[in-house]
Amino acid sequence: MPLQVSPSDKKLHVAIIMDGNGRWARARGLPRTMGHKAGIEALRRTLEAARDFPISHLTLYSFSSENWGRPVEEVHDLMGLLRYYLKHELATLHKNNVRLRIIGDRTRLDADIADMIVAAEAKTAGNTAITLTLALSYGGQQEITDAVRSIVAKVANGDLAVDAISTETIGAHLYTHDMPNPDLVIRTSGEQRLSNFLIWQAAYAEFVFQDVLWPDYGREHLEAALVEFRARERRFGK
Repeated sequence: MPLQVSPSDKKLHVAIIMDGNGRWARARGLPRTMGHKAGIEALRRTLEAARDFPISHLTLYSFSSENWGRPVEEVHDLMGLLRYYLKHELATLHKNNVRLRIIGDRTRLDADIADMIVAAEAKTAGNTAITLTLALSYGGQQEITDAVRSIVAKVANGDLAVDAISTETIGAHLYTHDMPNPDLVIRTSGEQRLSNFLIWQAAYAEFVFQDVLWPDYGREHLEAALVEFRARERRFGK
């Protein structure tokens, strides 16, 4: 059933764990890098589709903190693809009124990539059609750890009372402090786990697991996930 879209629809935050690039390449006898390149094409298709649906935020799990443990050659190739994306896609993103954001530990990135991220975020900061957030060098547990450290420092400095710490306090210190929590988390490739992605923010998100490898992902898959989401009754524990 096609998704019926109305101007009155609530805008959603959709987060996607993009999984299956390696398996896609292996099934075709290709190096893993080709799977990652095909994954960029899937990102383009998915972002284009998202702009036509009631989605205000699209957050994509691009590179986890654990991914730094992959073979050096693969990490090098992934960083090269990131450089390519930031350099060659920025003009298109800006033209299409897309705001680009990056969340994660930037200290582990090469300086030129960190500089490109700052420039891309600044250039697109005023765009309003949709916010594309790439979770890069990101880990949910590390994010919470960083938040706790910031809060403890404020308590130690006398800027925050222990009794004043709440769930809102923690949320305000996360990388996503100025974003809505995800309404829907999608994982591709048939796997069914969060893999350290938005583990605080996804407390009441709906989950849809789709048996499609990320490089094959496109409009029809995103639409199917949104249709399934709309069929759910969200009670938030009430």
